[in-house]
Parts: sequence; structure tokens; C-alpha cells
Amino acid sequence: MWVILGILLIAILIIVLEVPPLLKKKQKKELGFFLLLLLCGSGLSIAQGFDVNIPNPFDLIITICKPLSDLIMK
Repeated sequence: MWVILGILLIAILIIVLEVPPLLKKKQKKELGFFLLLLLCGSGLSIAQGFDVNIPNPFDLIITICKPLSDLIMK
């Protein structure tokens, strides 16, 4: 539980430090993208805090490229 609280506090700190300059410069697209990435990163970190098995993206790349590699190498 403390890990999740820590992650949320750090995410809030990042928002407090990074969002006001983006709003001052009227960078709406950058703000949206920043919040999307922060939400994804925080969500994955919280999932790891709950010991959820998160698959490695490299496994998907291997699954896709391995048959192609085998085909080319033969």
C-alpha cells in the first residue's frame, strides 16, 4: 500500500512541477501527451506494486520476428 501511495505522491509532484509551464505557454497538445504518458507510467508502476505480471514488449517482437528470421536464414 505504501508503494502505491509513494507512486501517486511522486506523480502529483511531477504534475505540480511540469504542468504550470505548459499551461503558461499554451501547449495543449504537449500537455495532453505528457499527461497520457504520466498516466501510463503511473498505472504500470502501480500494477507492479500489486505484483501483476506485466509482459515484456520484447517478447512480442520476438514472436513476430522469429518466424521471419527463420524463413530468411533457411
